[in-house]
Amino acid sequence: MSGTLTQKERLDYLVENFKNETNEYRRVRTPDDTEGKQRLLRCLMNVRMPKPASAAVLTVQDSYLKGRALEKGIVNVSMIETVRESLGSTQPFADKLSIWQGDITRISADAIVNAANSQMLGCFIPMHNCIDNCIHTYAGVQLRRECSRNMNSLRLRFGDDYEQPTSVPMLTDAYNLPAKKVIHIVGPMVQYSLTPEHEEALADCYRNTLDMCRDNGLRSVAFCCISTGVFNFPNYRAAEIAVRTVSEWMEADNDSLDRIIFNVFKDEDKEYYEELLK
Repeated sequence: MSGTLTQKERLDYLVENFKNETNEYRRVRTPDDTEGKQRLLRCLMNVRMPKPASAAVLTVQDSYLKGRALEKGIVNVSMIETVRESLGSTQPFADKLSIWQGDITRISADAIVNAANSQMLGCFIPMHNCIDNCIHTYAGVQLRRECSRNMNSLRLRFGDDYEQPTSVPMLTDAYNLPAKKVIHIVGPMVQYSLTPEHEEALADCYRNTLDMCRDNGLRSVAFCCISTGVFNFPNYRAAEIAVRTVSEWMEADNDSLDRIIFNVFKDEDKEYYEELLK
């Protein structure tokens, strides 16, 4: 059925199906305009619990999200300049490192990194602008379902109160994202002043993620700015740790990955990475 529907018809279908799943949202008014419907669909996906969806709904959702990916524009790794090309960098591994500013859900790397929380189920706040929310939205409802299955398996081993520890990555499929895989990782949260323990935990996030890429044959990875934003890690220090840790890892293993991308969203972070990698 999905192949015969337009994007508008898929959007209408998904909004009504997700609305009708629960009494709580069934009476929510559907906007008339496309942008309003897109926002409502995202909200409904954000609050949806990790439960199965019918094959018909998933088929339409997958076609719709793949269409949205094409609308936003897929960014192939080969389209992203290395820092040797963009900055004239002469640093070691300048031909394998990149800085790219934009929406990480557009990158078709082997893996993209998600700054997750310890529940590992994505962000449930409707339309929140965090990377966790964006990745789960454009991957589709299957991603939260897989994360939930993984966490349930871990709770069988470690107890009902298990939460994902800081710096321990989890690998999942990327579903409708252009990337092949998503690596979810909980970064350190800075509540008061920055400590050496915070810094080491952030370095571990990068080391452990790169180890996971190597061990799973993932040749390219796009890192978000882990722990900055709501986790309050100072942006410049986070960039310093990211660049230093990745460079040290590459010194020990220069053959396992072809490209490591520092994905930034803010101009501030772009300037920091350019300064550190020029």
